[in-house]
Order: sequence, then structure tokens, then C-alpha cells
Amino acid sequence: MEPIREGAQGAAVEDIQMRLTALGYEIGDDERNSQTFGPATATAVARFRIDHGLQLGSEVDTATWSTLVDEGYRMGDRTLYLRLPNLHGADVRQLQTCLNILGFSCGEADGYYGVHTEAAVKSFQESQGQLADGMAFPDTFDAIERLHHVWGGKPAAGPHPMGGMGFARAAEVLEHVQISMAAEDPISRNVAGRIWNLASATNDKSGLDLVDDPHNAREGDKLVLVLATSPLKAGSKMSNLSTIDLDTLPQRIRTACESSLSDPPVIRLEMPFGSSYDGTFTTGDAQTLAVTLLDVICAAFE
Repeated sequence: MEPIREGAQGAAVEDIQMRLTALGYEIGDDERNSQTFGPATATAVARFRIDHGLQLGSEVDTATWSTLVDEGYRMGDRTLYLRLPNLHGADVRQLQTCLNILGFSCGEADGYYGVHTEAAVKSFQESQGQLADGMAFPDTFDAIERLHHVWGGKPAAGPHPMGGMGFARAAEVLEHVQISMAAEDPISRNVAGRIWNLASATNDKSGLDLVDDPHNAREGDKLVLVLATSPLKAGSKMSNLSTIDLDTLPQRIRTACESSLSDPPVIRLEMPFGSSYDGTFTTGDAQTLAVTLLDVICAAFE
């Protein structure tokens, strides 16, 4: 495009002025009413270019126009999905920021809808019982907006390592939080039993208990956890969380609880075995996983 600079008039200038003012840059009424690229518009453009790491200048060239359009998008304005070249803009960055805070890691919130963002969207959709296709539709944005009280106003530098809970802190959580746990298969039942043993050993007043059926929740349960080693069946609306990324799992459990429409929430934890399991799952594996998941559960409700 030909650069638009001071002295220009017309619809293109009006469009630039509208976009700049919507982003908080001040332009006087006289220039906006006359659709004139005057000194105030030039100053606003120069500030916008500085704020967004563009070369110094006061004209709207191709790079400035592209960035101005990108910054005008707000989350929910359009469907976001993985394509080449990647969709990019402020709406993608806001989506990434929200998902990072909610525990679904996109990596750096760079405003580009790449493979890591698609994977995070799929994980979030699955946690909400939605079709996990990685395409951010209105249903996805609505689910994120319902969690505004969780992510609103909070920084998102990315997921932070969970770290160990420590015996005293875990014991306190177990005494004050009532959780029921079920399992779908022999491996899961093995791990669930070990978690129960560890919880009981940590605190003899532990509120964590085993149930045969997730629908048999106890009165007062804060959560019903279902352990599994197979993929969630197609069409199921159950919240399903992968346990591969343990650092973000406590936050993802909190997010799933906050967004659940059931009382108590029922959340399925899919352990990393499933169809790839080769028969080498050992007693040590089960114990290690049980210790890790009990730490995650306690961290989620600390």
C-alpha cells in the first residue's frame, strides 16, 4: 500500500483515526470530523508505532496498517483456528493470556495462533466437555468468559512449576477438603488405591475416599475425581484433563471445578498410558504416580 501521511484526507484517514481512538490514542475532534490526517493524527500514529516496536515515523505504511488491524481485534470477534499463515492479532494474544492463567499452556502469548495455542484450546475444550477440535468458536469464548473471575486482571507469564506441597500443608488440605475418587480400569484402580492409602497415612482425618461409581458422590464432596488410562469416549460431556503436564494440572483442576455445572464437579484425569501401554507398568510406577497425583490434588485445593 502507498503510505498515508500528514495532509491526507478521506475515508482511509477516518478508518485510521477510528482504530487509533478505539485503542486509546487521542485525536482532536476537528481532525476526526474533517477526516484530515493532521498533527494530532500524526502524533497518535507515531506513538502507536513506538508502542508496538515499529520503526520511528508518523505515516501509516503497510507494517503499521497491519499492526493497527491486528490490535483492533478483541477475543470473540472471529473464529480462531490453526492455519498457514497463522492467524494473528490482539484477540489471539488475549486468548493465549487467558488460557495460560487457567492452566492450559500456550507458551508465550505472542498473538500468533500456532500449534501450541491449538493444543491448549483443545485441552481447554475437553475440560469443558466440548468437542475438542482446536477451533475457538463462540462456545469456547463463552466458556472462557464465564471464568473471567479466575483470569481477569491476573498476569500470565506462563505456567509455573508446581513444586512439592510438603507434608504439613498437604495434611491440612486433606482434613478440610472432601473428595471422592473412582477409577475406570485396573491400572487406575491400582493408582487410586495407593492415593487413598497415602492420604490416610498423611492425615487420619483425610476427606479423600474411594467410591465405586462417580455418580455415588458423598454429601459435602468438593470434587469427584475419575482416574482413567483410556481416551474419553466420543460424545461424552465429562470434563477430561490430561495428566501429562503436571505443572499446570492443579490450576486446570481448579478451572474445571469453577466452570462445572454439576455439584459436585466430576472431573476425569486421563493418565498417560492408554493404547500405548506396553505392559511395563510397575509397582514403582504406580506408587510414583500416586504420590504425584496426591500432591497435585492437594495443590489444587490449597
